[in-house]
Amino acid sequence: MQPTIEPMQERDVVAIAQLRLATFFEETGRTLEDDAAGLRELIAGDGFEAAFVARIGDVPVATCLLVRHELEPAHDLTPWLAGLVVDSSHRGRGIATALVRATEAHAAALGVETRYLYTWDARDFYAALGWNTVEIFGQDNETMALMARRPRL
Repeated sequence: MQPTIEPMQERDVVAIAQLRLATFFEETGRTLEDDAAGLRELIAGDGFEAAFVARIGDVPVATCLLVRHELEPAHDLTPWLAGLVVDSSHRGRGIATALVRATEAHAAALGVETRYLYTWDARDFYAALGWNTVEIFGQDNETMALMARRPRL
């Protein structure tokens, strides 16, 4: 079954927060309630920031965000593609690519010329989608890449 890519809705928040906690926030002290509240704030915002979800049937299995701020104070840039995660049982099906493309389309529709992201280990994935490495740097004892993408002209 092909996934449906749509803006996140309230019905997706808890499942996506659980996926995000397991992927990004284990042993950080961040709670399910914290992450769900942040997602609710994002989807109720001014429409610039966005959260997209991939659903298989009615089950949310992946997400990607466009946010104004990320990993402060590492770089004073905006906006950011952030929080891309696909449930492990649904990887390898093009869902991540579809979510990145939906997020990019949202940014382009807003007139955003350049968007940014951080990655620890997915440089090759993003490079294949047209993102360029701007800088490799250390953050919290990890090597990270700052990447950027401009819309196609």
